[in-house]
Amino acid sequence: MEERPETELISIPATPRASTPEIQTPSGQRSPRPPHAAASKEAKSWTPTSFISPRFLSPIGTPMKRVLINMKGYLEEVGHLTKLNPQDAWLPITESRNGNAHYAAFHNLNAGVGFQALVLPVAFSFLGWSWGILSLTIAYFWQLYTLWILVQLHEAVPGKRYNRYVELAQAAFGERLGVWLALFPTVYLSAGTATALILIGGETMKLFFQIVCGPLCSSNPLSTVEWYLVFTSLCIVLSQLPNLNSISGLSLIGAITAITYSTMVWVLSVSQPRPPSISYEPLSLPSFSASVFSFFNALGIVAFAFRGHNLALEIQATMPSTFKHPAHVPMWRGAKVAYFLIAMCVFPIAIGGFWAYGNLMPSGGILNACLRFTVTTSQEDFLP
Repeated sequence: MEERPETELISIPATPRASTPEIQTPSGQRSPRPPHAAASKEAKSWTPTSFISPRFLSPIGTPMKRVLINMKGYLEEVGHLTKLNPQDAWLPITESRNGNAHYAAFHNLNAGVGFQALVLPVAFSFLGWSWGILSLTIAYFWQLYTLWILVQLHEAVPGKRYNRYVELAQAAFGERLGVWLALFPTVYLSAGTATALILIGGETMKLFFQIVCGPLCSSNPLSTVEWYLVFTSLCIVLSQLPNLNSISGLSLIGAITAITYSTMVWVLSVSQPRPPSISYEPLSLPSFSASVFSFFNALGIVAFAFRGHNLALEIQATMPSTFKHPAHVPMWRGAKVAYFLIAMCVFPIAIGGFWAYGNLMPSGGILNACLRFTVTTSQEDFLP
């Protein structure tokens, strides 16, 4: 019987198994070390850099990793790592932290649109079309940019919130110098704003009372000073509300009123025939120094028309903030909506008012121009 030649068998040689030292697990069972760990150990050495790293090999590595991850997620979700000032729990601005983007839009819009916008056409009568539109555009975007800076600086340091200008100045310039640099401007700006609001509010209430009551209440009317006291008393009553979020409805009413009134004024101005002697050339003054003074005065009117930064930090302070959901996100979202609506109020008043009246614009602003050139008997029900 003929023997067949044996077929040569070609096989892949088996990989030699290295000794796998065993490690002790927390449950007490022995578990072999993964093969790649020994190979990588021979290739290069490594040093564990984090307790949460999966390469941290120790008898308590896995439980420690799990505990730290769970605690980190909890702290990020709840925000307990944020250091809160003990005074914030009882101060009226930051007593409530349930604000949102809608509240931010209401407050910023109500704080950003005021009676100052009605005087913008007066600045255009001194600046003209080119300088007027350019200065107004630069002031608007500068206001928006500086507001974005304040929104970011509110939580510039992780775990710390700067709710007021004094705290932000102390972080920037030191404890003592920051107080001196921020306290005086804050005090005199707040006092000036409060005084202007009392004057405007008292006169507005007096005018509103005369329109609503008419000749029936003309026997013994209140004086202007007495209306100032009435407005101040109403402000004191309003200040008894617990926090800033509790007046969000009032801010919404103020924002709607500002938008409605601003739109009504410029629509009424551009819808009527323009005066025959209108001109768009800047007003000529007798001397060069008077022209320079009027130019800078017009730039001051443009800058004075934009306001609202005095409450930016406080508005953001009324919002909850965690590491996953910081407060600057809803604050900036609401601020963008608010400043879009502010642009819809400010630019039409300035451009439409100057187009309708030119350099015939009186010093009192577009409202006085409406009373002088536009308002008829049938329209007196809408404008005093």
